[in-house]
Amino acid sequence: MTEQGRSVLKLTVNNHPGVMSHVCGLFSRRAYNLEGIMVMPIEGQAGNLSRMWLLLKDEERLDQIVRQTEKLIDVLVVERHTVNDSVFARAETFFAA
Repeated sequence: MTEQGRSVLKLTVNNHPGVMSHVCGLFSRRAYNLEGIMVMPIEGQAGNLSRMWLLLKDEERLDQIVRQTEKLIDVLVVERHTVNDSVFARAETFFAA
């Protein structure tokens, strides 16, 4: 997986039914394709919080979508990372043929 032209958003979200749907729906409504999604509960948070990683292409409107993601009620923190600094870089070894 090459880093060029891609970013990863690392979200801290409330962990309850419908959160992934709300986040993915935001991207879907704006016709912005998510290339990868990984979600895991955060250890030590009694199942109340999860970490969500979103792999996406860099586009001019990405900054606007990040701001809109930050406004979602269940999204507590949004951090932008490079692909090489993400779970997607590590996961690639499992999916490589």
